[in-house]
Amino acid sequence: MSHAALAALLAAERQGVLATLSASRAGWPFASVAPFALNRNGEPLLLLSDLAEHTRNLRADPRASLLVQDSASLADPQAGARATLLGQVASAAEADRPDGLERYLTRHPQAAGYAALGDFRLYVLQVSEARLIGGFGDMGWLRGETLRAGLAGG
Repeated sequence: MSHAALAALLAAERQGVLATLSASRAGWPFASVAPFALNRNGEPLLLLSDLAEHTRNLRADPRASLLVQDSASLADPQAGARATLLGQVASAAEADRPDGLERYLTRHPQAAGYAALGDFRLYVLQVSEARLIGGFGDMGWLRGETLRAGLAGG
């Protein structure tokens, strides 16, 4: 899968599956649906509640992955494009929050009420690498720096 195909996938899709390591279940993988937007570096922005299980997990261990798949291929998901982004989730930097929140709410206007609540915060998945699959036989790994260089500015 090329940078252009990955950029198109991330631009087209609005949610993914966030996988964290359970703090209360001995490190078992824990997956949840997570709407996302992209920051100026092309990394996923997440608006997470302090009360959510995945947020508690991330406080204990910030490693996570986000699976994003082509929703047009849901009838045959293994034939469609998908990417699993691996990295660490961190609070968005103070200087990046206004732009990040604007990007998030532009993509998810229904989340404005959540963003106004005191327990929702903006996070970024700092991508260290990604597994990209463009379809059958079209797959590979991409380092985070390469990914950011190809996606920045969006």
